[in-house]
Amino acid sequence: MINRTRGVAALLGLAFATAGLAALAQPSAGPQTGIVFRNTVTGETLDIGQGKEGGRDTDAVKTFLQTGKNPYIDDKSCLRNGESLFATSCSGCHGHLAEGKLGPGLNDNYWTYPANTEDTGLFATIFGGANGMMGPHNENLNPDEILQVVTWIRHLYTGPVRDAVWLNDEQKKDYKPYKEGEIFPKDVRGQCKPLDN
Repeated sequence: MINRTRGVAALLGLAFATAGLAALAQPSAGPQTGIVFRNTVTGETLDIGQGKEGGRDTDAVKTFLQTGKNPYIDDKSCLRNGESLFATSCSGCHGHLAEGKLGPGLNDNYWTYPANTEDTGLFATIFGGANGMMGPHNENLNPDEILQVVTWIRHLYTGPVRDAVWLNDEQKKDYKPYKEGEIFPKDVRGQCKPLDN
């Protein structure tokens, strides 16, 4: 009877430890300090101060780090930049239209990591990396650039609009996914300055 009780206790302990690790892997709101970003696989806290210089003092990044909401999500100037950044940093593995290649597709409503349905989760995966060949991109993209990449990935979305949790109700009404050949001019107005060439 004692061995059986110990076995049940050990199994319960393992279940709680596993559940705790899974909870740690998800981004969570910290008390009055904004969002705590965690590594998608290990659950370790990500230090957003590490990596490529710059891009931490923009209004959009400050808002995102406090609220988890991406202010760039439908800004054409940020889409223009996000397209360029995605092409150089992501498309080699995820495909030109995020349809999937070596890495998984990012343009439908199936996510390898469910936390990536939220912009905080997708940001953490890009910043800190994930399994397989998905290494951290914080050395070649600063936080503001990562937000612009997230904006572009969301624009490539082809799944049901009801599943696009990153869009508010008004944005869902007006949502039009990317159409091949669509171009955002360099001088389009918005929050994001053109990238340096």
